Amino acid sequence: MSGHKLFIPALAASILACLFAAVPTAQVQPQQRPQPTPEPVELGEDDVLKIDTDLVLVDVTVTDAEGRAVKGLKPDDFKLYEDGEERPVAFLNVERRAGAERPVAVVFAVDVSGSMTPEEMERLRTAMTAFSEKLSNRPASFALMSFGMNAHVVQSFTSDPRKLEKALGKLARETNGLSTHAYDAVDDAVRLLQRNAPRTLDRRILKRAVVVVTDGFPVGDTVHPSTVIERANQAEVSVYTVTLPSYTRLLASNAPERAPLPTPLDVSGLVEKTGGTNFYATAKDYDPLFKALAEEVTSTYVLAFYPPEEKRRDGRLHTIRVEGPRGLSVRQNRASYQSRDK
Repeated sequence: MSGHKLFIPALAASILACLFAAVPTAQVQPQQRPQPTPEPVELGEDDVLKIDTDLVLVDVTVTDAEGRAVKGLKPDDFKLYEDGEERPVAFLNVERRAGAERPVAVVFAVDVSGSMTPEEMERLRTAMTAFSEKLSNRPASFALMSFGMNAHVVQSFTSDPRKLEKALGKLARETNGLSTHAYDAVDDAVRLLQRNAPRTLDRRILKRAVVVVTDGFPVGDTVHPSTVIERANQAEVSVYTVTLPSYTRLLASNAPERAPLPTPLDVSGLVEKTGGTNFYATAKDYDPLFKALAEEVTSTYVLAFYPPEEKRRDGRLHTIRVEGPRGLSVRQNRASYQSRDK
């Protein structure tokens, strides 16, 4: 069968029609709760799945040695561990090649401090427009924030590309250049996604992402990076960064090809620990970079599992680790989840 597929265990929990409905849904009969080690069963495109409150979701990106996204993997290709113990994968969702695609909600957080040149700002507007056009084949909404000394919402969530383009035209560089509150901006962006981007949209799991465009040198933040990472994990948000060239970073690099040095934003773990990736803008044309970023944002698997009964209401933080096939790299959007209190 071609197209999008879902996988769940043979004795799945009471699951009703709720997710990835691109065609009229079929009834799924209530069944018993999953056993500890059932074999996954493949469902057809007409089968649907309800996301219940006990199900824990993890976004996973798999890449090869060249950094290219790997698609077409099966549930058996993954191993999922909670607190070091392997758990059965309740279901696995991959991107469709045709038909209804996974919806996305993206917040652009753009550095408008004095370190951004007018030329960079103009190239950035063009590239971000190309990014939104790349995602035009799926339900997508975008919000735009600017940050320097303070973070501001320039455009609330919209699916209208004309509104986004108009908002991008309003971006203006701050003249004082005293602060670059990157972590504060990401924290605000995560909250914006929590308030306005539901977990599912039209019965499909929503991909939540923050794209930070900056030179990578946060200054004057009030929120610690570890706090931002924790909040992003709990909100199932991936953070991606586009690091623009700056005189300081290039001057400090002695490499013949002027390779960029790691920035404080790089070493904070904000990107790595939320399942995102960093793109370095070393060329004057940002369009190819943002198109690659759009491909990255949409090339994810969604894995899910049911924690054991005793961990579902203990109010504790539990670790999550996903392994993929040998020789491939796996990134996940969260390394832990917080269970609810009794």
